[in-house]
Amino acid sequence: MERNIERLQFISQGNTAEQQITSIHHALDVGAKWIQLRFKNQDEKTVRIVAEQVKSLCIQYSAKCIINDWISVAQHVGADGVHLGLQDIDISTARSQLGMGAIIGGTANTIVEVRQRISEGCDYIGLGPYAYTSTKERLSPILGPAGYLTLLSQLEYSNIPVIAVGGIKTADLLSLKSTGVYGVALSTELLNVDFAQAAQMKQILSQFKAHNDVAHSR
Repeated sequence: MERNIERLQFISQGNTAEQQITSIHHALDVGAKWIQLRFKNQDEKTVRIVAEQVKSLCIQYSAKCIINDWISVAQHVGADGVHLGLQDIDISTARSQLGMGAIIGGTANTIVEVRQRISEGCDYIGLGPYAYTSTKERLSPILGPAGYLTLLSQLEYSNIPVIAVGGIKTADLLSLKSTGVYGVALSTELLNVDFAQAAQMKQILSQFKAHNDVAHSR
């Protein structure tokens, strides 16, 4: 896959800067190589201060630093990219501001939204939620493994990685293997594992097949 999209992604959580940094530090300590800073309901200055620390940590751990929503913050800290919701600035505008080298991900919940994201030229799609999650307000309809399988079976050939996101547990990884998703994004679950357990997750994820691989095998 282009741009080296990680199969295991961490989405940060915490209501304070300290909680954010603590959660990110743990994720890095257990081997995460993809950090998405998601610090909602904060002003730009606050997010920028935290992002500066996160970028520094990501450099130390050789991990990618992705900023949720804030393109200006991503520019300021030299992040690897951004993740954008459907109500955020459009992907083409983000691309023009961040440059062709930036990683730009987009949220989706339906096949129409997945196709929209593909047409917009995003680098990966965060598709979910898989299950209920308390970390996200205004939760979209839950997909579950059957939902991913149904959605991706309707999708024409595409080389854009689809990342399952939202309430995913370690035990769910085996159920997700055959759905056609490329990888998973975790939050709370990754905070409850140690290095060995995270390594086991990565081993399972290495066996995942992306949608295009599944499509070619039919």
